[in-house]
Amino acid sequence: MASNDHLSDYLIAPDPGAARLTREVVAVDHLGNAQSIAVIEERPLTIYLNKREIVTAMTIGDYPEYLALGFLRNQGMLVDGEDITGVDFDEETETVVVRTAIETDFEDKLARKTRTSGCAVGTVFGDMMEGLAGVKLPEAELRTSWLYALADKINRTPSLYLTAGALHGTVLCQQDRPLVYMEDVGRHNAVDKVAGWMLSEGADGADKILYTTGRLTSEMVIKTAMMGIPVLASRSGFTAWGVEIANQVGLTLIGRMRGRRFQCLAGGERLVRDADPAAVPDEASKHKRKGAGQ
Repeated sequence: MASNDHLSDYLIAPDPGAARLTREVVAVDHLGNAQSIAVIEERPLTIYLNKREIVTAMTIGDYPEYLALGFLRNQGMLVDGEDITGVDFDEETETVVVRTAIETDFEDKLARKTRTSGCAVGTVFGDMMEGLAGVKLPEAELRTSWLYALADKINRTPSLYLTAGALHGTVLCQQDRPLVYMEDVGRHNAVDKVAGWMLSEGADGADKILYTTGRLTSEMVIKTAMMGIPVLASRSGFTAWGVEIANQVGLTLIGRMRGRRFQCLAGGERLVRDADPAAVPDEASKHKRKGAGQ
């Protein structure tokens, strides 16, 4: 069995045994054999900003406060330094209320909804593009040794995905150290949970790497830039607009990161090749995620 000594590096990591996140169901396989399997729970979470209902997200139900904060922050409805007076979660009604000292201008933002290629919550794309105006990320060196170490550590972290599948994961990292690992049914939910943790803890993104299992679409790149993180890496594929925006804001973009292989789509001049790919083992088959946007 692989060692999980690196779990001590994490500030937050998945708990595959957490109550309420999975349910046992009986399935019949192609041979007619019945078996009990764990499947992911999915439940609605309604997010309020002060007295206004903003959105109902489909989520697995963990870290609801971080999800609410991160969603509102990434939509431009909260800004860094916003006077947040409270974040209240009611488990019975599956509702989170984020309270601020001064009412925000989100009513106008919500009137211009444009759905994107996101899943679960989705995004208001026009607002995200407005929030990106003038963003230029700090120059950040990226060592290939960090990428290889992160891929190995993240793959060996016990997770709900390895228990039940049907999930995306997002990990906030610093050099070769994974810090915060979030999972959810939608890749945007997982990213927003990380953003919510950063906002709650006052964490700076300038020296961080964001790893995701999701596709590197335009809105995923924009969210990373709005979080102030200069490196985005994924085991999945990418879109042309995602690459274009990454180049625009100075984000280093790494796609199809599996085992010793990866593709650098933007920021290649900041990549330091300090590790021999031949010395990196192939990804173990049990860690390979299926259907995640090749």
